[in-house]
Amino acid sequence: MNAVRPKFAESGIEIVMRNEAALAVELSNRRHLDGFIIDCDDVPGGREALIQVPASPANQKSIVLGIVNGGTSIAQALDIGAQFVLTKPVQEDRLTSFLDFAVPKMEREHRRYFRHPIELPIELQMHNVSEGGFAIRSIGERLPESVLSVAFQLPSLDGDKVRGRAVVVWAGDFFTGLRFLYIDPRCRPGFQAWLTSLEGQLRFRESVRVART
Repeated sequence: MNAVRPKFAESGIEIVMRNEAALAVELSNRRHLDGFIIDCDDVPGGREALIQVPASPANQKSIVLGIVNGGTSIAQALDIGAQFVLTKPVQEDRLTSFLDFAVPKMEREHRRYFRHPIELPIELQMHNVSEGGFAIRSIGERLPESVLSVAFQLPSLDGDKVRGRAVVVWAGDFFTGLRFLYIDPRCRPGFQAWLTSLEGQLRFRESVRVART
């Protein structure tokens, strides 16, 4: 740590220290980090951690630096999970060379993974609708189970819009169901008229189908 921490600090990299291999593995299973430094030989379980950390779903693209001290060869460390290997005592020029190569990769990984909190409107395809809620096509990531602001255009010449709030109540592989919590009173007349027209169209199609049979 005396050799590594100052050089990483020069590059603006914060080190999160775990002095037990099991704790490092547990951290890698619940949190994404841009890179890992794993002492393979002088920390019990270090070699096993070198196998398990890169296998964690959150850190499969993270940079992994293995530190060896005679018990594990450089070839073995590279074989089981390290992308880079340094030997003890850690030499400053080799550590600098590693950082020169690794930092740009870690910065790209950070930009790829880091989620910036924003508020932007998105468009989703509505599958069905009722007075109490609606379902949308949702192949991919699930919507958060929290109160969402919703707005959608009514298919009318006036171009009325329904605005309100809804909450996710169920989710499947292809569709997500939401329940209305609130609809802007100014939007209710147009929304009700649209639902009435949809019901009328449904009844007409059913009557035609019955007449044909």
